[in-house]
Amino acid sequence: MPDQPVSVDFLLSGPGHNRPFAADAHFVPDGQAKPVVVFVHGFKGFKDWGHFNVLADWFARRGFVFVKLNLSHNGVVVGGTGDLEDLEAFGRNNFSIELDDLGALLDALHQPGATSIPAAEMDLSRLALIGHSRGGGLLLLKAAEDARVRAVASWAAISNVNPGWTEQQMADWQQRGVVYVENSRTKQQLPLGYQLVENYYQHRSRLDIEQNLRQRLHNRPVLILHGDQDETVPLARAQQLHAWQPTTELLVLPGTTHNFGGTHPWPSPELPEQARQAAEATAEFFERKLQA
Repeated sequence: MPDQPVSVDFLLSGPGHNRPFAADAHFVPDGQAKPVVVFVHGFKGFKDWGHFNVLADWFARRGFVFVKLNLSHNGVVVGGTGDLEDLEAFGRNNFSIELDDLGALLDALHQPGATSIPAAEMDLSRLALIGHSRGGGLLLLKAAEDARVRAVASWAAISNVNPGWTEQQMADWQQRGVVYVENSRTKQQLPLGYQLVENYYQHRSRLDIEQNLRQRLHNRPVLILHGDQDETVPLARAQQLHAWQPTTELLVLPGTTHNFGGTHPWPSPELPEQARQAAEATAEFFERKLQA
């Protein structure tokens, strides 16, 4: 069928480390140049979580090339189970690595032959980002430092990469070298190395969502999308982002939770209704803002 999406896989590596990471693209191969959307997963997430492949096909049918990646230190292993299994790498992750991985993907999209996506299918002058949760904060930072990004949509985004570490928490963390957070889905104890804190303070300006949003994104289309039933990232975070940059568009989805109705694994070929509403709003926003 002419409107049937295909998917292609490719591997990348980020600067400063030798750890390969996987990406894929979903698109309808009609030979027409289409806007490109890059999707960034959140903390404890990965590119094939839950309904993300269904989401990719949904955007492909809507007329986009939809690209998603595993951030290199998210715990997924190339050729592995597809779930979080390399906890040592997870513990070495930090925000700068994630920004650099996303930058490596954007560079690859602009480099002929660096991905498996036919160049004729992509209109990179209409490049947008979608990010979920921590990925939503990440894409705001990346858009602020990369003019190739024409528009962004944050889904249930954080507003600060520092969740409010107290001096005592940081002192204990530094002494032990690592703290653990539970993956509520798998009950794994996921390590976070103290270098995460060190990286934050070393690159404070680059990782300051508020200042980057205020100073660098006033003339870029930004959609802030959040559910009013988000149990993980409070709606107040979206309102805070919008207050910092009033040129953004804020859309609150009634009855919508943090994962937009999704679970892992996702058993249906259809999107959860909450995710469908988010996708519809985001596609419409990009169609308005990414005029050829």
